[in-house]
Amino acid sequence: MNDVLYSVDDAVATIVINRPEAMNSLTSRAKTALLEAVTAASQERAVRAVLLTGTGRAFCAGQDLGEHAANLEAGRGLDNTVRTQYNPIVRTITEMDKPVVAAVNGVAAGAGAALAFACDLRIASEKARFAMAFSGIALAPDSGASWTLQRLVGAGRAAELLLLGEPVGSARALELGIVSQVVPADELDTAAHALAVRLAQGPTSAYTATKRALRFASTSSLAEALELEADLQDACAGTDDHLNATRAFLAKERPVFQGR
Repeated sequence: MNDVLYSVDDAVATIVINRPEAMNSLTSRAKTALLEAVTAASQERAVRAVLLTGTGRAFCAGQDLGEHAANLEAGRGLDNTVRTQYNPIVRTITEMDKPVVAAVNGVAAGAGAALAFACDLRIASEKARFAMAFSGIALAPDSGASWTLQRLVGAGRAAELLLLGEPVGSARALELGIVSQVVPADELDTAAHALAVRLAQGPTSAYTATKRALRFASTSSLAEALELEADLQDACAGTDDHLNATRAFLAKERPVFQGR
């Protein structure tokens, strides 16, 4: 059985973590497959949006602790997995020139929750549950959780969630801003795919610029952010999508974006 499933339809690359018997926890093999999948999605020209989800009752339970315990007993520690596997996965998700949607179908714990936080948008099943499980096993946060979570909920809430590690249900996640939408469990696949298709049919270059502007502005001064915005706007103004959308607006027609 493949640990990660990858398919493309309607210009959406769907990536499914597929270890339901282990709540989609991540072994070294699964992390390698996941990195290959997100890299393929970032590079494939036919793909204009990405959807990340899990099989069964979990989104992703984070690190496979069975494999981790074996590494500890063998004296390999973390086996350098944070630097060589988790970090490249998170950077590929956050830095790709396409919007990424997480469809959180169930438990998202530890690095699994961090994967969802790294996505641009998160839609959750009413059965979803987030748990910052790192402190519970005497570890620090990884996979970008210290960076992404406080940008979603604020520094104070992030400290509370990371230090206490208490689970957050879907309703509370919506209240905190961790997710943007909660739907019944049997509607999640349809709703998440519809959202990803909507993004795939949108102005890809503008989405790319928006993602870049947000990343830059989060660690820059206003003057620096304004300058980058001007550069990005100049670039977007030269795209076919902008020209065609402007013409459609004036003609009172709905624009059709080609992603260029």
